[in-house]
Amino acid sequence: MASPQQPSRGYSVAISPSNPEASIPQPDRSHITSSPQVLAGPPRFPPPKLQHDHLSPSVKTPTLMSPANAVSSGSPIPHLSTPPGPPVFTSPVRPAAVPFRTSPSTPQPVAFSSGSSLPTSSPPNFSNGSPQLDPQLPQAMEENSSVEESPCVLFSSTKVLKQKKLANAASLGFGALISPGREILQGPQIVQRVAHRCQNCGAYANLYCKILLGSGQWQCVICMSLNGSDREYVAPSKEDLRNLPELSSPVVDYVQPGNKRPGFIPVSDSRVSAPVVLVIDDCLDEPHLQHLQSSLHAFVDSLPPTSRIGIITYGRVVSVYDFSEESFASADVLPGDKSPTPESLKGLIYGTGVYLSPMHASKEVAHRIFSSLRPFKLDIAEASRERCLGAAVEIALSIIQGPSGEMSRGVVKRPGGNTRIIVCAGGPNTYGPGSVPHSFGHPNYAHLESTAFKWMEQLGREAQRHNTVVDILCAGTCPVRVPVLQPLAKSSGGVLVLHDDFGEAFGVNLQRAASRASGSHGLLEIRCSDDIIVTQVVGPGEAAQYEDSSEFKSDSSLSIQMLSVEESQCFALSMENKGDIKSDSVYFQFVIQFSNVYQADISRVITIRLATVDSVSAYLECVHDEVAAILIAKRTLLRAKNSADAIDMRASIDERIKDITLKFGAQVPKSKLRRFPKELSLLPELLFHLRRGPLLGSIVGHEDERSVLRNLFLNASFDLSLRMVAPRCLMHREGGTFEELPAYDLAMQSDTAVVLDHGTDIFIWLGAELAVDEGRSAAALAACRTLAEELTESRFPAPRILAFKEGSSQARYFVSRLIPAHKDPPYEQEARFPQLQTLTMEQRTKLKSSFLHFDDPSFCEWIRSLKVVPPEPS
Repeated sequence: MASPQQPSRGYSVAISPSNPEASIPQPDRSHITSSPQVLAGPPRFPPPKLQHDHLSPSVKTPTLMSPANAVSSGSPIPHLSTPPGPPVFTSPVRPAAVPFRTSPSTPQPVAFSSGSSLPTSSPPNFSNGSPQLDPQLPQAMEENSSVEESPCVLFSSTKVLKQKKLANAASLGFGALISPGREILQGPQIVQRVAHRCQNCGAYANLYCKILLGSGQWQCVICMSLNGSDREYVAPSKEDLRNLPELSSPVVDYVQPGNKRPGFIPVSDSRVSAPVVLVIDDCLDEPHLQHLQSSLHAFVDSLPPTSRIGIITYGRVVSVYDFSEESFASADVLPGDKSPTPESLKGLIYGTGVYLSPMHASKEVAHRIFSSLRPFKLDIAEASRERCLGAAVEIALSIIQGPSGEMSRGVVKRPGGNTRIIVCAGGPNTYGPGSVPHSFGHPNYAHLESTAFKWMEQLGREAQRHNTVVDILCAGTCPVRVPVLQPLAKSSGGVLVLHDDFGEAFGVNLQRAASRASGSHGLLEIRCSDDIIVTQVVGPGEAAQYEDSSEFKSDSSLSIQMLSVEESQCFALSMENKGDIKSDSVYFQFVIQFSNVYQADISRVITIRLATVDSVSAYLECVHDEVAAILIAKRTLLRAKNSADAIDMRASIDERIKDITLKFGAQVPKSKLRRFPKELSLLPELLFHLRRGPLLGSIVGHEDERSVLRNLFLNASFDLSLRMVAPRCLMHREGGTFEELPAYDLAMQSDTAVVLDHGTDIFIWLGAELAVDEGRSAAALAACRTLAEELTESRFPAPRILAFKEGSSQARYFVSRLIPAHKDPPYEQEARFPQLQTLTMEQRTKLKSSFLHFDDPSFCEWIRSLKVVPPEPS
């Protein structure tokens, strides 16, 4: 959707359910008898939450070459290629690849040649005879707005370097993190009329446009064309234009007239829950089933009374539970060995059963259904049990789309936002469509796995076309074959999460998966000043499908179809200069179009201006180390598809540090060494954490776990991404307060308790001396657990929280995530870990003697091994 006048552009194509014949045999019906005060340090930056590798295998979109391996200049249209090898950041630098085309007029990307440079990347300057405004004309607002005013967008720097050669240095790069679904606490300005848009490029009028007050004409900041406003912008002075939201605020929500429901109330979308269908594994052993039942009972108790729920279980057959039977658990049973046929579904779609029902009428029935679940009785290994997960999800989609799926106790309701299917899986899909053999030793396993992968991806795409998100929550000790299940979640816009069991963390994620607000029909459009080009996109989306004609003459926007619109997601954009920039500022406009849970069509327009600078040091001073590190990490993880790639990517981080030092660092006096730029003092430590942490390092041993973390990270918001890269370390103090410290092993002081937040895991470490005192240790543990819960109150997925004592076997999880700074000389330790200076000599001696020797280098040892002098700590 490019404009209110073109509502269909970029939308996904709806697939209608097959229309069955009038008469059909009823599915088998079975009756199942039921049986009975903590302070946390503020984040370094405002926490804008904005990101799939949906540049994933499923999307077949390679990485756009950006100067990560060899660059000169590029063409106006990003080219596609297969991902290059590990970058070596030496001059000339090669580009990184672009997954989405930036021009709607380009039907097919052109592959890169094997040469070391690219065609020029400056698109033609569109000037189609439009009159140009005098730069001295009045503007709607004073030039004092900055990027911090938009919580949905974070740039890696608040200024742009004018020199193309340095600005496009791939080792550092420039880009932005965009959170399309992030809730804006202050509330955006709301406009309930058609937006004024540039007739040349499609950009929206904004607070930076120059206005001809006498005629109401405005000049587009993207292509500099002059446009009319139907005299709406005619005013005696620019102060009079401040009352117009789009000319006074960097963030504006356009609610399209006539498309919103009567009685639309602009309250938080999170207050409205989307319909949820639970698809539950029916092949669990008794201990796992008991935990799952507890989580399910708590889940239905947490749902609002108006939420609608459906319940399906699967094993060798699929059981669809009927809420019209209030006295016992009743289910319609369908075979799981093949996809459901129109005939087999007719009894469900046109029958008298109720398969989606509001909680206020069905809570007791739901509890009765969960209590009726029975453990698996046959003597078959967990991995070999027949589970028809694919057929179960197909049937769930059918009841969502069918007439009875729209009926709740006789009341027809269209779902607002995305419907959710939440799969509770305890093992792999080994039966029916999309399945793989029980044994890896099957002679045709590789081919069958590839076939299952494609089938699951197609099922996920069908779900996405029906505005249905599939989340897969796995638990237990049985491998679930992540490569087969991941495409289903990914291509529908959902997530796959692994849990140790069906207990607390699983139950919390079940509740958060169902309650998180989401929109549908999402489209993200990105327009930049002619000096800037988007070279790579990492996020939960794919190239939007364009119509042959556009109402705008020169619309060069990059358009991305979002698979879902949620607060926990983020897109990472890499950008480059097309040439040396001459102007004093550049402009960026992000347009997020979606239907919210109230079925209102929203176009959120975010316009940002960044100043340009000639001075390299002035540019480096404006770089946000943490945002830059996350952009680097997402680009790097996109290429770390297996353990061998992860090793290559660790080497690429080493080369990146060397190249940043070469291009931006200073020469050390009387030495051949160079010092890493002092303005980026935090960046190398963040990259060191990335290099040795669970995303690239060897902390996580199983490839399935690494794959799940990788896919989660590539979609994650800035806040969660930062914690997944670099853990946050908080030491408990007397009185229940906490002190934030660097994540170094010097924090392992035996008389304290420490909380380490690593995104998907939170560790609570109790020192040996503290653990001896039961009263103090209990109080410290309670305070630490309270802090952990507060830090992750709205995080999805909810992290597992592990607590252990110093010297225990589980403590290795904690130790392995800390930088081993105990190996550094005392002056280095004190400089980078100032809290050490508060310890007595006896305490420091005791701390030093508590460490065991191992070969992992400290941060200082690592960076010096690269022939780079580390920056002074900030």
